[in-house]
Amino acid sequence: MSRGVYKWATLLFSLLSTSVFAEGKSMPLNLTKGASDISAQVYDLHMIIFIICAVIGVVVFGAMFVSMLLHRKSRGVTPANFHESTTVEIIWTIIPFIILIGVAIPAANTLIAMEDPSEAEVSIVVTGSQWKWHYKYMDNDVEYYSLLATQQEQIYNKFEKGENYLLEVDRPLVIPTGKKVRFLITSDDVIHSWWVPAFAVKKDANPGFINEAWTNVNEPGVYRGQCAELCGKDHGFMPIVVIAKDPADYQIWVDEQQAIQLAAKEEEQKLLAMNMEMDELMSVGEKVYTSSCAACHQGSGEGLPGIFPALKGSPIALGDVSKHIDVVVSGVSGTAMQAFGKQLSLKELAAVITYERNAWGNSTGDTVQAKDVNAIVKGQ
Repeated sequence: MSRGVYKWATLLFSLLSTSVFAEGKSMPLNLTKGASDISAQVYDLHMIIFIICAVIGVVVFGAMFVSMLLHRKSRGVTPANFHESTTVEIIWTIIPFIILIGVAIPAANTLIAMEDPSEAEVSIVVTGSQWKWHYKYMDNDVEYYSLLATQQEQIYNKFEKGENYLLEVDRPLVIPTGKKVRFLITSDDVIHSWWVPAFAVKKDANPGFINEAWTNVNEPGVYRGQCAELCGKDHGFMPIVVIAKDPADYQIWVDEQQAIQLAAKEEEQKLLAMNMEMDELMSVGEKVYTSSCAACHQGSGEGLPGIFPALKGSPIALGDVSKHIDVVVSGVSGTAMQAFGKQLSLKELAAVITYERNAWGNSTGDTVQAKDVNAIVKGQ
């Protein structure tokens, strides 16, 4: 055997042995076991089928090579002269049938388990929205949006990219370990797909429909995923981060979130009875605009011609205040302008609308207060 052939044969054997025998440990060429019960079951099914395919390959190609080496014409072998052998036809029908049954049974068991979210101890509604995720805990008064947290400077190559580039969010989903968690997955605009590889969960989020998935994570940790369905301009900026905590820490987190959201509601009630100054509205509004609006309308307010309309000098920003509030709160049907009524607080809504009416030379002098926004929301 030549040195080159020997080198390639050694490399091939190394790759195959790594995939088959390393049992999911540090294997870039094989499926990993993941972090949940169902992902481990999927891994086991994968390895069973992989080994069956490998054995079939060895037998079939082995028979071919043996035939070519030992029964070739140069050795003086006379080929057999037969056809329409009933025995052979029965054998090559029965053997594949047995193999398929052997594969179908564990595959069916795994698929049934993947689609069985019954007896869940925690239920979470996951809603895809261009381009963020909304999480609502059905068992607790907790809900929030989860947005990309990677700095814009990294995206535009001004800063060095971090370890978890484009896989960072401001508010991750938090779930308990050792408990069955059911996900009710839907969308409020286009088709998204909620995908966390470590959980073996990948479900489409379809507007108007609810798909179910579940997980039961065994170990605390941080698990990352992404939207896996092309959903528009910022599809690549829609990551998923899940933090699994032990049940005691999870309950502490739930209590904290409930307290925070209760305090926010109380703060909004106070805001309805007071007026914010222009300086405060503009300061808060600029921050909200940068995080929620600038991706489409640009930091300069000039938008992207033919794609996203400009706010600088626009009829909306310079026209009737009530219509401006309604557009921001309710969005515009049939366009990329989404509804921010549930995404932002009354203070943030009032501030960003005030900012849009007074930035980039718009200078209307209008101040929008929380009570003005609340009046539009209540009137819908």
